[in-house]
Amino acid sequence: MAANPELRMDQLPSDPLLHVLSFLGFRDLIHCSHVSRRLNDLSKHNPLWRSLCSKHWLLTDADRLQSGVSWFCLFQRYYRDLGRYLQYYPALKRAWDQLKVFLQLRCPRMIASLKEGATEAELNDIEAQIGCRLPDDYRCSYRIHNGQKLVIPGSVPWRRPPPADRRLSACLSVPRLMGSMSLSNPSVCLPACLSVPRLMGSMSLSNHYRSEVLLDVETAAGGFQQRKGMRRCLPLTFCFHTGLSQYMALQPAEGRRVYESFYPCPDQTAQDPSAIDMFITGSSFFEWFTEYIHNVVTGEYPIIRDQIFRYVHDKSCVETTGDITVSVSTSFLPELSSVHPPHFFFTYRIRIEMSSSASPEASCQLDSRYWRITTSDGTVEEVQGPGVVGEFPVMTPGKVHEYASCTTFSTPTEFMEGHYTFHRLVNKEEVFHVAIPRFHMICPPFREPLLRTQKAAGYAASRFDDDDGGEFCDGDGGDDFNMAAMEGAWCPRHI
Repeated sequence: MAANPELRMDQLPSDPLLHVLSFLGFRDLIHCSHVSRRLNDLSKHNPLWRSLCSKHWLLTDADRLQSGVSWFCLFQRYYRDLGRYLQYYPALKRAWDQLKVFLQLRCPRMIASLKEGATEAELNDIEAQIGCRLPDDYRCSYRIHNGQKLVIPGSVPWRRPPPADRRLSACLSVPRLMGSMSLSNPSVCLPACLSVPRLMGSMSLSNHYRSEVLLDVETAAGGFQQRKGMRRCLPLTFCFHTGLSQYMALQPAEGRRVYESFYPCPDQTAQDPSAIDMFITGSSFFEWFTEYIHNVVTGEYPIIRDQIFRYVHDKSCVETTGDITVSVSTSFLPELSSVHPPHFFFTYRIRIEMSSSASPEASCQLDSRYWRITTSDGTVEEVQGPGVVGEFPVMTPGKVHEYASCTTFSTPTEFMEGHYTFHRLVNKEEVFHVAIPRFHMICPPFREPLLRTQKAAGYAASRFDDDDGGEFCDGDGGDDFNMAAMEGAWCPRHI
């Protein structure tokens, strides 16, 4: 019997048809549902939409059972609510879920500080309030969690006189989700006489502390900037101790690129106080947020006393000499740095560990340190001195000693290396060196108002952005990232 030449695909048995349909995305499945009644029925097959719900909305069987509807209806429900964020939702939701699992184990207090997600109506109201469109990746993240609560029930109230913005003053009692940094050692008490220059008025740098809360969208809108030099910038974070915020540019004004995140850095050499340089932390909210979460959940950032510390550790930056291993992690401090004058402030954390398999006779004490410092302009400096930050740690089998210190440079990149000098406890005459691995300190990319560089080059005034009163220019090339070595700045140092 001859085969029927008019046999159509939708006349095939259900199993191979469903297998073919399983390779389609949700839009193609919807298109198939309009071809014929049979394909309409098969395209709503529950296992097909279960896979799509898991892929796009990270939904589980428990979520479907709780909803009381089919997978197809559940997908429709989420798409109506979050469909505009389909590009970002899976990655952002996964990042939030991974972070909460991690924090539950390591920093459970931070879980209580997270707010429920904002609604579409609330985000629309914020856009109307500030007169700027919020990017979809930012809106998507804030639909999942609307930043952090500014006051946690049961937290200790802050008793100093509050600053002008009382909403931000409450941040002191909140576990800071967006990381901390300290110039005192967070795990080992350092001497009170730590001799770091006082660059911030009466605040001793040995007690300098930064810890940033992720602002909820309502508080962020209250800090939306329209002042000259910071026009149309929305704060993402806030630190009560330093007053520091990371900002996101909502429009490409005053030399900024739309949606990039940055730390503002006033130009201390300019007569105009609105001249603002930028230390750039991300090209978009999505990049900024997901990269940070990745560093947290993978252990790149250490957790110390329920706080996330933004030290970066290069896994190759480890050196073992005999029974002693030295590793280094570093961090850049934008709040103590400036582009003009060139002053780049870094802190580093060193871990010295003696192997637990070492013999008791290997016990030793640190006597001195030696550093060889090379800046990006080729300048080499050697520094040596007794102990480390005023201490002379004794190392025994299994012992770990950690300390934090800081240094400043007039160039945006540099590296340090050196060695410690030890003596054996059983024989003080036996002196030996322990190598400190080379570690690099790299300032994040920065951008400066182009008016300064264009004036120096004698560029025509017509190149300036008219919308900004002729003060700044939007650069479209690579010249706006000034990573050249800069010389001649006074550069206090504590090593």
